[in-house]
Amino acid sequence: MAVKKTLTSAKPFSEGGKVTRWSLTMQYEQGKEGEADYYTSDRNITIDAAETDDGVTVNNFTPKAEKDWTKKELEDLCPVAKWDEIFASQYDSVITNPKKEPVVNNDFVIPS
Repeated sequence: MAVKKTLTSAKPFSEGGKVTRWSLTMQYEQGKEGEADYYTSDRNITIDAAETDDGVTVNNFTPKAEKDWTKKELEDLCPVAKWDEIFASQYDSVITNPKKEPVVNNDFVIPS
């Protein structure tokens, strides 16, 4: 079954009428809710229009008014490739190949 990705939250932070930071949440879902194969996980990111690290500035997006943003533009700000890998790994470890818990044998008799 395909993984469903839904942008569930987008919170803009504005300066001078333009968005300079976004806080975004995307929900990942796979399987059918209520079934054994169902798994869901939220991924979050807060991203600034520009970030400076060690004197190097990286421009992540151009600030503009809230009304000028499209859903696709917001989704494109999300590191979906990285999140896809994380979700696939989580799904595998929780649904496909869950950790097996050891079973205790309360009837074990100590050899003489």
